[in-house]
Amino acid sequence: MTETPRDNDVLLTRGQARKAERERRRQAKDAAYEERLARKRSKDVQFWHGHHVVDAKTLAAAFPEPETPEYESGTVRRRITHAVTLVLLLALVVTGVVLAGMVQRGQLELNFSFPKTASASAICPSETLKYPANKTVTVNVLNAGSHEGMAGKVAAELKKRGYKVKDVSNGVTAYAAPVVIVSGPSGHAAAFNLQHNVAGSDYVQDDRTDASVDFIMTGEYTSLVEADKVSKKSGKLSCPHLTPAPSKSAAAPKKAPAPPAK
Repeated sequence: MTETPRDNDVLLTRGQARKAERERRRQAKDAAYEERLARKRSKDVQFWHGHHVVDAKTLAAAFPEPETPEYESGTVRRRITHAVTLVLLLALVVTGVVLAGMVQRGQLELNFSFPKTASASAICPSETLKYPANKTVTVNVLNAGSHEGMAGKVAAELKKRGYKVKDVSNGVTAYAAPVVIVSGPSGHAAAFNLQHNVAGSDYVQDDRTDASVDFIMTGEYTSLVEADKVSKKSGKLSCPHLTPAPSKSAAAPKKAPAPPAK
């Protein structure tokens, strides 16, 4: 079958189109090659061996820094409150550590017990008492003065003398004496013993049922009587606060004037 002129025209047109497409691709490839060569020869610092160099300005443009966020006033207040709370907690922890160290070293004495209610007897016990052995006496050493650490020092000295020291803490007293000795009716002998170990003490009786004794030191306290000079003779308790102050003797009445002589 012979090709018609129309068919020849169509084939020619297709061949030319393919040739033109190949030529276009070759030219594009040559143009790209020439561009790479030009970049290599170029002194532009933005290109290195035909590759684009990314600088800080380009990075900043591609990845801009986020803007500073603006918080609401409520958020700011909460953050400030949290910061202040953390600072206060830290201060409390530091204070607790310092106080614990002071207590451990004996520089500070803490008393968490309620003071005992003393109901003083209106009459000083009058029985004659024998001096009991120190080891039979249970004593609570209380500091009612302004000298810190005094209770611990006196408690250590009493332990050396054989006393059973139970509580060592701060205390209060309404009586004016270097040391106030307090006990219940069962502790008269123990209180008598302790009165001999300190000069100028005052005895007060309360309603406790055991034989323990409170040794309360005031700001007038100085020291204990030396151990080898403590009198162990029998005697009575001393209650200066119940002893009335000596009253002035009444003045002698004036004599009536003698009647005039008649």
